[in-house]
Amino acid sequence: MKHAFFFLFACLVAATCGAQTRPSDILLLGTFHFHNPGADVAKTKTFDVMAPKAQAELETITQKISAFHPDKIFVEWPWDEQPELDKLYNAYLGSQFEQFVSTTYPAKRQNFFLKNEIIQLAFRAGKKAHLTRIYALDYTKTSFPFDSVLKAMQAAKQVALLQKSQDAIKHYETSQNQKLETYTLTQLLLDANSPGELALNKGLYLDILNRAGTTDNFAGAFLVSEWYRRNLYMYSLVQKTMTPQDGKALVLVGSGHAAMMREFIASDQQFRLKELKDVLK
Repeated sequence: MKHAFFFLFACLVAATCGAQTRPSDILLLGTFHFHNPGADVAKTKTFDVMAPKAQAELETITQKISAFHPDKIFVEWPWDEQPELDKLYNAYLGSQFEQFVSTTYPAKRQNFFLKNEIIQLAFRAGKKAHLTRIYALDYTKTSFPFDSVLKAMQAAKQVALLQKSQDAIKHYETSQNQKLETYTLTQLLLDANSPGELALNKGLYLDILNRAGTTDNFAGAFLVSEWYRRNLYMYSLVQKTMTPQDGKALVLVGSGHAAMMREFIASDQQFRLKELKDVLK
């Protein structure tokens, strides 16, 4: 009976995949946070996205994304706060964005709305592409118990693993800060989406954190599973929002999310990954 079920399921999947003649192109764009809140484990410097050179680059980047003709754009905004994102984007389309932000949000939050990659990149590209909506996909109802993982390493006397995790974070901070000081915005984005950088990002979870703890302590694996769960939930929103009529989409997320979602897209027969370097060339 079990074999019959799996055979039926396999036939259903094959029929569903066959019904869609051509997969949709997904431009997965991983980025550092333009407005850095300092919430990540690795602490990096802030890039001045409002500088004239960066603004000129953003015009070129978003023009090329617009020429890619995305039918939908997804951003790292809480999925259950879509109405607020709609209000922000509508204000942006109406060329009253700065006034809307200054009258709606307290002064300490206004920099976020003016500098964030959602506004600077996604909203700008969406307006150029004549899109009427930007879609929220972030899911934050998961835990990230990094301190518990470090304590699990210490309790298990995993001295070498603890040192390896600290070295990895320090190396990333040093490398990224140097890039932030010397790279152009375009170079930063291309670097963040290179296979090597994405593999390093993902490797921190699987090569280091997943090993944390004794054989009866799964603090490390729990953190990694929560990270996977957050990204799977986010990706499911892309899957459920895209329709067969949508030929292309931009998914703009932090580079850590992109490292995970790249794997998901590669396993999804209804989507085809579009490389950023090919869009920006």
